[in-house]
Amino acid sequence: MNTFFGILIPFIGTTLGAACVFFMKTTLGKSVQRALTGFAAGVMVAASIWSLLIPAIKQSEKMGDLSFVPAVAGFWIGILFLLTLDHLIPHLHVGSDQAEGPKSRLGRTTMMVLAVTLHNIPEGMAVGVMYAGFLAGNAQITATSALALSLGIAIQNFPEGAIISMPLRAEGESKGKAFLGGVLSGVVEPIGAVLTIIAAQLIIPALPYLLSFAAGAMLYVVVEELIPEMSQGEHSDIGTVFFAVGFSLMMILDVALG
Repeated sequence: MNTFFGILIPFIGTTLGAACVFFMKTTLGKSVQRALTGFAAGVMVAASIWSLLIPAIKQSEKMGDLSFVPAVAGFWIGILFLLTLDHLIPHLHVGSDQAEGPKSRLGRTTMMVLAVTLHNIPEGMAVGVMYAGFLAGNAQITATSALALSLGIAIQNFPEGAIISMPLRAEGESKGKAFLGGVLSGVVEPIGAVLTIIAAQLIIPALPYLLSFAAGAMLYVVVEELIPEMSQGEHSDIGTVFFAVGFSLMMILDVALG
């Protein structure tokens, strides 16, 4: 039961953020969006290091000097996986007029939801692989460390939910549809978490690879999309400041609860 609620926490964060469309009359300012994007990037980088890559290396210590191999291999597979999705799925980032991926007849709002959904895939996998390690009795992964990752991702998902629902409202969608779009962008997280748990249960020795896979996928999102978005426009250092805030918060959560 604790695992069930644990994998739902990030999705709840996205849903609560998307609900902001019912209480806010205007779209988020550009400075606010850069700050929230920087915060999300900081959380994801810290989570990739303390929650995923370090445990992956520790779990491979029996390999001696080659203990880095699973972490490096999984890391690169995660990057290539997201790179592939980035080129196969048409999507449109908030604030951009140029769609990415293959040409498509999909509407702007649909492609905006798909863009955030791509962000959420590695986050769901990260939560899933942490709980898979806990369920497998792994010494490096405890219930509190898995919960810390879920809470950290949920915190950064709250502004992400608002960042997608508010622009959808500005595009002319009703409040209900804008909220639904934000919610749907987060549905992939619990689904990805459950699928990752099942995969890890079937192939327990693959856990270090799955941990680093999620890390690589998340860092791809950070470098490819979040950092450029948080650095746009004048006075873009606000994104850097909030990156540091998000990084520090996730590091504290992981170390204190892990």
